[in-house]
Amino acid sequence: MHTKKLPDNFEYIPEMSNDDFYPPFLVDKLKNVIKETVDQLEKGNLSNRNIQELFDKMILKTNDLQDEFLEHDSEFDTTALESIEMTVDRILKHFEITLNVEEAIRERDW
Repeated sequence: MHTKKLPDNFEYIPEMSNDDFYPPFLVDKLKNVIKETVDQLEKGNLSNRNIQELFDKMILKTNDLQDEFLEHDSEFDTTALESIEMTVDRILKHFEITLNVEEAIRERDW
């Protein structure tokens, strides 16, 4: 895998970002969780196992945000799931990672 960077204008979870149902400060928290993973991917030289571990950690942190979303009259609904899946899929493709998106987000509990 070559060391790559996501473009500066990469849109993280745009469907959630553009929907008032999701509190902006929580969307930002979720974006930061995803960006932590991207930062590690951008460093390169990761095995498939390391990559899966990064995504597992990302999703476990995402799972931890569920209660906060619920406390603010929001939730990880179908739109949120699809937005996260599409963002992860675009990240996988950009970094030319052969991991399946469903496998990448296998730790989700929503």
